[in-house]
Amino acid sequence: MKHVLFICSQNRLRSPTAEHVFAGWPGVETASAGLNHDAEVPVTPELLTWAQIIFVMERAHRSKLSSRFRAHIGHARVVCLDIPDDYDYMDVELVRLLKVKVPKHLPRT
Repeated sequence: MKHVLFICSQNRLRSPTAEHVFAGWPGVETASAGLNHDAEVPVTPELLTWAQIIFVMERAHRSKLSSRFRAHIGHARVVCLDIPDDYDYMDVELVRLLKVKVPKHLPRT
């Protein structure tokens, strides 16, 4: 079972959508978190240690993640999806983008 973590800023729109969309993917367990201190579910060292693949929505998230949590990323692969903060939760276009960008990084069934 691959542990996949989706990260955005607030954990209110993009990363929870991604977590929901890929929750049923075979061989994958998903979680989501936000990098801001007031995020719904803030990023923690424990979540990062758990994750084997970390998807960030923007390059700025990768930078912030690296500067604040470098020691906890460890073995995880970090993938930037380049998805701007332009979408609502479960927005049709956001779901489409996620389905185009994420699967190539997930285990094949």
